[in-house]
Amino acid sequence: MHSKNTLLILALGIFTSLPGFSAESRDPAKPNIVLILADDLGYGDTSCYGAELINTPNIDNLASQGIRLTDAHAAASLCSPSRYSLLNGYSSWRLHKKGNGYRLSPERETIASFLKKHGYATAAIGKWHLGYSKDWNKLPITGPNEVGFTYNFTVPSNHNDNTRAFIENHDIVGREPGVDYKIVDDKDFPEGLAQPRVDDQVDTVLTEKAVAFIRRNADQPFFLYLASCIPHTHTTPAARFRGTSKAGLLGDHVQELDHHVGTILNTLDELNLADNTLVIFTSDNGGSPKDFRGTANVKLNLADDSGDIRKKFKSAKTDARKMGHLTNGIYQDGKGHPYEGGHRIPFIARWPGKINPGSNSAYTCDLTDLFATFAAAIDAPLPHDAAEDSINLLPVLLENKDPENPFDEVFIQGDGKAESIAVCSGTWKLIVRKKNGKTSYELYDLTKDPGETDNLAKANPEVTERLANALIKAESSGRTRP
Repeated sequence: MHSKNTLLILALGIFTSLPGFSAESRDPAKPNIVLILADDLGYGDTSCYGAELINTPNIDNLASQGIRLTDAHAAASLCSPSRYSLLNGYSSWRLHKKGNGYRLSPERETIASFLKKHGYATAAIGKWHLGYSKDWNKLPITGPNEVGFTYNFTVPSNHNDNTRAFIENHDIVGREPGVDYKIVDDKDFPEGLAQPRVDDQVDTVLTEKAVAFIRRNADQPFFLYLASCIPHTHTTPAARFRGTSKAGLLGDHVQELDHHVGTILNTLDELNLADNTLVIFTSDNGGSPKDFRGTANVKLNLADDSGDIRKKFKSAKTDARKMGHLTNGIYQDGKGHPYEGGHRIPFIARWPGKINPGSNSAYTCDLTDLFATFAAAIDAPLPHDAAEDSINLLPVLLENKDPENPFDEVFIQGDGKAESIAVCSGTWKLIVRKKNGKTSYELYDLTKDPGETDNLAKANPEVTERLANALIKAESSGRTRP
């Protein structure tokens, strides 16, 4: 006859052998980290941030189970520099680089390389937009694997880029044997690509890859960087979501995003991983109120062309606005601009037992802060020469207390021309513009004027000077992290 202790040991042995359970994955010092980054999702695009024509129950539930930040910002108002800053913890505005073609370097520590050193499996799944090697016919194609990701399945630049391909680890997915890959201007699809991406199935594929990564690594700590392509142009929701919102194809696309978020959360629940997983949901920049005309004449590659999608995708964002949906809520402009609509973003964090459910915070922060936050979450010190602009947000997330931060301001790259920087400081917002050797200022009181219509720079010279000097100090110091 077994003793009670023997039976207990046997029971524990059976329990710990179940899928998704391991002592290491349950070690609170090594929580799993899931970062879901939407693409061009505006502050007003989800129902928990005020959308009335779009329903996002899974994202809303995430907020009800965790904390919702109301003054969070992207590091830049457009894609590539924002992602550069996020993964490096180093502000893109310091590079004074024009355009949207930022690249990560293996010489600089990233969130992925840092966590990898601490025993994490790391995956980049989704939109990359941070550089690959140039010649894709010379293998291996280098990119995410070289900056700390143990696995990658990525869209090279955008959902609408002319590569029409996925890259998995070091090669194109669906390469045609014996034929060089080549983008040809007068052809709809590249040569040498036997399996072009299917436009209305991109995020379905990405979610499947993310779920598979979680399942493969359920018995060890993992970091999943899931960079959705929704709702970036092309606005091509899968057929099952078309017509499900009251904001046209744009709303349908956001509701598809919500479905995929639910799939990830359900997977964590199924594998008994939710309690030891920090989940962050946010966006790379503000929404684009206008439709992108550059690829309006592209031949879509669709699994299903119902709902007049081949025509409606060209005007999806304009249509949503006509229906009454404001992608950036009360804020002015959007992607590519230094006004709030360009960089104020949704930001939700859930960590059961750590973050109080249903909490909110108006602390001003930006996505560069994720690096230091993740390091603190695993109780690992940051090297002095890494994540120089990353502030640990755990005091905000766990206790709603201000973190140790030498600056009262957050500095945001305002455009793709290296001409403007937004200095955000709660109530006050300064836009510093430098063009043709001249500097100009716009100052707004966001409490009274969230739409940034009344420039108070001349009426409040002391505030203008204080915020301008803070930017000068941040640049000359080379860092904002203590």
